[in-house]
Amino acid sequence: MITINKKFVVDEHGDPKEVIILWEDFKKIEEMLGLDLESNAIYDLKQARKDREAGNKSAYVELDSI
Repeated sequence: MITINKKFVVDEHGDPKEVIILWEDFKKIEEMLGLDLESNAIYDLKQARKDREAGNKSAYVELDSI
C-alpha cells in the first residue's frame, strides 16, 4: 500500500477542486498504473494479452527455461 501525502485546494464554498501531491508520489502512481511505459512496451503487453486470450502458447517461453 502506498501512502500519498496530499493537500486539497478548495473553492470559496469549501468544495475540493484540486489536489496537490508530491512529485515522488505522482511518479510512483504513474509507474503503478503503467503510464510511464513507452509505446513499444504498451504494444508488447497488448500483444501478449491477445496471445494469452487466444491460447497461443507458442508465443511464450517456459519459466523453467529462463
